[in-house]
Amino acid sequence: MAKAGRVMLKLSGEALAGDKKTGFDEEVVRDAARQVKTAVDEGIQVGIVTGGGNFWRGRTSTAVDRTKADQIGMLATVMNCIYVSEIFRTEGMQTEIFTPFVCGSFTKLFSKDAAVEALNAGKVVFFAGGTGHPYFSTDTGVVLRAIEMEADRILLAKSIDGVYDSDPAVNPNAKKYDTIPISRVVDERLGVIDLTASILCMENHMPLAVFGLKGENSIADALRGKISGTIVTA
Repeated sequence: MAKAGRVMLKLSGEALAGDKKTGFDEEVVRDAARQVKTAVDEGIQVGIVTGGGNFWRGRTSTAVDRTKADQIGMLATVMNCIYVSEIFRTEGMQTEIFTPFVCGSFTKLFSKDAAVEALNAGKVVFFAGGTGHPYFSTDTGVVLRAIEMEADRILLAKSIDGVYDSDPAVNPNAKKYDTIPISRVVDERLGVIDLTASILCMENHMPLAVFGLKGENSIADALRGKISGTIVTA
């Protein structure tokens, strides 16, 4: 992939937790920050969405109403963005955090104009709180913000290093794809991102790439267009 001017990066909550599996692994986050800084210093504009799975996976619980569970998940992503943003600041970057709902003085209320202005000013912009509505995942949130920000592509940093034809944790013979069209991801329900997000990508011709967070310099390489995982074309 060619080097992009504006990229939307998603960091999964599980990836932020590292081997601890919950909460934050500061060195993992700090390493991600250092890698993003190399791209920012080269003039690449970076927006970031985080998942919330290091704190809350409400869909596995039947004890909590779905709407309330999703609201808890939105707040988990706000906590993640505040923490990750602060680590980015200590590594020498300027940041802004936007949410689709008011969070007091913790974040700014999202508007496209304000977010684009921050990106153009060289700040790393965090988009927390998903879409602000239940029944939509952070996958949908990152695609929506990427389309609104007119990003060149979405980069998904995951605990798995690409897109496979089956779950490699279950099937040792699972085949990894180097390139695959989003239409096939939708048709075969490959689970790269959820179905709503996949269709949104397909309808708006938004390409994405999936790569493993644990790879050495994987984020820096991906931001420069060097994808060691899977490129999903739109």
